[in-house]
Amino acid sequence: MMKIDDKINAQSLANAVKKLFEVTGEKILSIDKTWDPGRGSPVFTQAGKYTSKGWTEWTQGFQFGSAILQFEATGDKKFLEMGRNRTLEHMASHLTHIGVHDHGFNNVSTYGNLLRLMNCGKIQENQWERKYYELALKVSGAVQASRWTDLGANGGYVYSFNGPHSLFADTVRSLRALTVSHQLGHLLMGERDRKVNLFHRLLAHAETTSRYNVYFGNGRDAYDIRGRVAHESIFNLNDGSYRCPSTQQGYSPFSTWTRGLAWILCGYAEQLEFLSGTPEAEFPESMNKAQALELFTNTASAVSDFFIEHSPTDGIPYWDTGAPGLAKLGNYNDRPADPYNAHEPVDSSAAVIAAQGLIRFGKFLTESGKQEGARYQKAGLTVARTIFEEPYLSKDPSHQGTILHAVYHRPNGWDYVPPGKSIPSGESCMWGDYHALELGTLIRSLIENQTYHKFFLD
Repeated sequence: MMKIDDKINAQSLANAVKKLFEVTGEKILSIDKTWDPGRGSPVFTQAGKYTSKGWTEWTQGFQFGSAILQFEATGDKKFLEMGRNRTLEHMASHLTHIGVHDHGFNNVSTYGNLLRLMNCGKIQENQWERKYYELALKVSGAVQASRWTDLGANGGYVYSFNGPHSLFADTVRSLRALTVSHQLGHLLMGERDRKVNLFHRLLAHAETTSRYNVYFGNGRDAYDIRGRVAHESIFNLNDGSYRCPSTQQGYSPFSTWTRGLAWILCGYAEQLEFLSGTPEAEFPESMNKAQALELFTNTASAVSDFFIEHSPTDGIPYWDTGAPGLAKLGNYNDRPADPYNAHEPVDSSAAVIAAQGLIRFGKFLTESGKQEGARYQKAGLTVARTIFEEPYLSKDPSHQGTILHAVYHRPNGWDYVPPGKSIPSGESCMWGDYHALELGTLIRSLIENQTYHKFFLD
């Protein structure tokens, strides 16, 4: 179980955050220098060098979004020009990509960050540039929302790249595309000019995900532990009925793939921040504001507690709670994670995503007058302190990754195993490195009492 430092605060991480942004600049420049657009987006490192891996092009927004966040942290304009120019040159196809559930990852990380920086005065106001970012985000949210499976009375969801029968845990974090598009006043236009409200679709997806992908200890099946997450839910499209849990990247449908857990944790936490400022009149009759806040809070609370209870003492989880090799590690959750063990890899990318979610959820609860918020916020800061130091922070200038010991797809065996080792270790991934920058930016905004870092438009 994670050992939360009760004395930790954002200010105590000031030097760690400063060190992070000192490290990331050279990494971003190195990737940009060696990246070949013809080979696809960089996904994860092999022997310290970023490589592409065809599955879906879901990581390119993280690549260019990292440069934009680096500019925000340092003021170095070469990173702004890199992020802005690469977005212009390479991201248009992602706006109209009808085959993926990743719009919030790719497009809010690029167009969204650029618009946010213009809104807060960190880049110069330009009307045509603003309109360009706004149009991109409008389109992205509508295209994402069009991947819809209607379950009738049982809800509905934005379906994964596996097809209309498949609901992924990951997609909750990608709902940010629908959020921003809705804030910009956009709608999805359907058959016979039917207007689809993107915010209402977001709420329906989140309710369906909570109901089927998150467990609440109510005896749903023999493995119903409060806060456990199923990566994928499968539905029978003939009648809209739920069939079973599944997984693509976890060990088992009845264990918890910890990055899927982290996506849920972070996604519901940041949407709570958005919901709290959304006027009651925007909510549908089927879910008023109080009901939505209760649903999202209960979900975030369950998965946060599970993450804390089922992680090692330093808050860095192993890649899946049911991974078979964990039995050989003894009481592995009673000590810090060991990324160099011989049996099962840790996943630092799950840690860095979850840390942001814990901080955001804790802050939301605290501002709602709930004392337990401080515990979650301190838990997130505890994870951040671990991840921003060795052996997770890469200080080797020849290694292109920032956060080491990440795992992409353990079942498929895609991750690099160093010579003489039996499991993956020492490598990075694009989403882990990007979310380290998001986490650093979030903590920095707390340290310096700047405008609180949010993905949505204030």
